[in-house]
Amino acid sequence: MKSSDKKPSKGITRRDALKLSGLALGGLAIGNAMVGPGADIAQADDASGGGTIFNDPANRNTYFAMMRPYRPGSEPLGPYEMRISFLGTSCIPRISQTAVSVFVELGNGDSFVFDAGTGVVPKYFAMGHTLDKMDKIFIAHLHADHMGDLPFIYGFGPSYGRLWPLYIWGPNRSGFTFTAPDNTTRGPFNDGTADLTDALTKMSVWHNESQSFLATGYSDYPVPGWGVPGKTDSYDIVTHELDWTKKGDIDPATGLADNIAYNYNGVKITHFPAVHTREGAISYKLEWNGLSMIYSGDTKPSQYIIDQAKSGVDVLIHEIVMPAADWNEKMGLPPEDVAWTQAVQDSSHTPQKAFGYILNQLGVKPNIAPRLAVGTHFQAEDDTIKSALHDIRLWYPRGNVVIASDLMVINVSKNNIDVRRAVVSDYAWPQHTDTTLTSPNRPKYWKVDETTGKPTSDPTAQLDPDAPVIDPDLYNAR
Repeated sequence: MKSSDKKPSKGITRRDALKLSGLALGGLAIGNAMVGPGADIAQADDASGGGTIFNDPANRNTYFAMMRPYRPGSEPLGPYEMRISFLGTSCIPRISQTAVSVFVELGNGDSFVFDAGTGVVPKYFAMGHTLDKMDKIFIAHLHADHMGDLPFIYGFGPSYGRLWPLYIWGPNRSGFTFTAPDNTTRGPFNDGTADLTDALTKMSVWHNESQSFLATGYSDYPVPGWGVPGKTDSYDIVTHELDWTKKGDIDPATGLADNIAYNYNGVKITHFPAVHTREGAISYKLEWNGLSMIYSGDTKPSQYIIDQAKSGVDVLIHEIVMPAADWNEKMGLPPEDVAWTQAVQDSSHTPQKAFGYILNQLGVKPNIAPRLAVGTHFQAEDDTIKSALHDIRLWYPRGNVVIASDLMVINVSKNNIDVRRAVVSDYAWPQHTDTTLTSPNRPKYWKVDETTGKPTSDPTAQLDPDAPVIDPDLYNAR
């Protein structure tokens, strides 16, 4: 029987959502995070009864709709507060969910991007975040659903407010070599983050030059601690490759952990191995002001996560995947292909029930369970969410758990966690960005202004002088 032939199953009631998420159990403000549907969400009961909000779970996300609204720009971030915005939450880009990206803002003014998958830029713009806020990007691995929007973020940086280099962190080369049974080999490949960014700059030459009749940097740009002297142009990329094998052992030469990616302004970001598809994937942990967050990226269930989270973490963001049979049904694949889908999942991902097991292990003393667990990289709809939370609860019956959707926003402080849904416009425009820099460099394509005698932009310098361009006087005549 095809999925379309089935009678729609019931969606998620308010009681279901609160019970399965555990949000009513925690005693924190998060317990009030889902107090009813937003005013802009229509309600409809299942005709057969049961009190469901929607009766078409394949096309609804009641769970997300019931979160209290958050309107970007309506409230300042507290000086000791962290805000985590989910601006892409699926490996399959859809209108409801783009590919993967998590944006972290801190009360000290810092902001960080964890992955920048296909289609996420419009979500950032809708939230009021322009590309100057997306200048520090941490990549978990080099799948397109985790870095597919890099060409736009890089190429249009100067046009949308980033007049300094793009800073990218990610795993170094895998070094992996495969020897087949017939003794043929594959690898090693030039498959590190620096290889990616080198290729990105090469493929972007036409684009970058075409935009360079405007200033692409400032002479008074202060190179930060994570920058490189001499690299100050917005078409520079500063790449920090991370040894994907490191997991936090103390380096005897420095006395520091061997997995520190970033350590500035009171913010420490470390990395550790992820088990995903092939060697060369990593996860991240951010710590600031007594608050912490782990972002798993994609990974099979692993002890790495437990080891990194067992001392306590405020928010554990972990990918999950639905059962292979459900995936096939959603994708319209024949049942006999389930083994193929299962093989893909076995190489790469954490089953939803396994996430419950991990949380169970973290809840066993002396380990400390996270204050909030978040499942993401997951196609979030009423039926899939209900199934995922049910499976997680088999192992982890108490504790706060949510399933992420695009535009879910979490505010974290020492005494409070608040989960909401951002209310944005589908027609939002990128907003102008102010800068404290005052000395723009001369454009790369320039001429001398006949009136002032000073250098000025030359927007037509790269055009074919013999092109039959229509005289503006003709179309402006009426």
